[in-house]
Amino acid sequence: MNVFVAGATGALGKQLVPRLVAAGHSVVGMTRTEAKREALRAMGATPVLADALDREQVMRAVAEARPDAIIHELTALSGQLDMRHFDRAFAQTNRLRTEGTDNLLAAGRAAGVRRFLAQSYAGWPYARVGALVKGEDEPFDPNPPAAVRDGLAALRHLEDAVTGAGWAEGIVLRYGGFYGPGTSLDGPGSEHMEAIRKRMFPLIGDGGGVWSFIHIADAAEATLAALEHGRPGIYNIVDDEPARAAEWLPALAQAIGAKPPRRMPLWLGRLLGGEVVTIMMTEVRGASNAKARRELGWAPKHPSLTGTYAERAV
Repeated sequence: MNVFVAGATGALGKQLVPRLVAAGHSVVGMTRTEAKREALRAMGATPVLADALDREQVMRAVAEARPDAIIHELTALSGQLDMRHFDRAFAQTNRLRTEGTDNLLAAGRAAGVRRFLAQSYAGWPYARVGALVKGEDEPFDPNPPAAVRDGLAALRHLEDAVTGAGWAEGIVLRYGGFYGPGTSLDGPGSEHMEAIRKRMFPLIGDGGGVWSFIHIADAAEATLAALEHGRPGIYNIVDDEPARAAEWLPALAQAIGAKPPRRMPLWLGRLLGGEVVTIMMTEVRGASNAKARRELGWAPKHPSLTGTYAERAV
């Protein structure tokens, strides 16, 4: 296939593009930055410059590429994430998931694209009631904290637009929290790993929030599988072991040789970390990868976050 990848130079794009090329696909990688052209060429892709929020540029880039499929991996999450001002930190990503998605869909429809894949998220959107681990048919949170309402609305927009595109096979991939190369959980020096080492990533309340992660390489493998033989719809792309914060955070600290995380009561967590952080630590639900395993013939090579880093430490 001729595949157009938007977000080709991000952490996932750097894993995905070489795999697409190795599988025999022709890849056009979109970037806003002239300086990233050579990086795309080095991965085996043909670079094209376009701003995802400029519809005219996107229409022109896709028309010239004439792809069979578009893969939308656009986010704007580089740099330190301010969890107390979650809505501000995600403002540009929300635009990419709304305006950017609409631009890519319009360009894909005009160019006769047959398949359209897009990145969504499984880390916190599910309703915070019922089962601790959710499948794709479970509803999103009907009453999210104020700071994530725009973000959740952007995810809904993306998912509805992609799965509702009757002119193409629309596939949404709800990835878990990324770890591994190029992510904030990638060994010494990475943002969240250093926070854990310095005991600046505390456990709040009972730590009952269930988190789902995915190694960045496994996310890329699942995306390739979805491109080649996924059916239209939504897939959770997460590892095998969703875990309560009270379980994975101390285990990860031990695996990397750090002291156990500090513990913090709910009231202090809300005061210092804010509502979103407190809810993520105590109430969020995890995600099941059963559908992706069954329908994509995919399985993560890294079954769990803590297991991966424990193996590194041996």
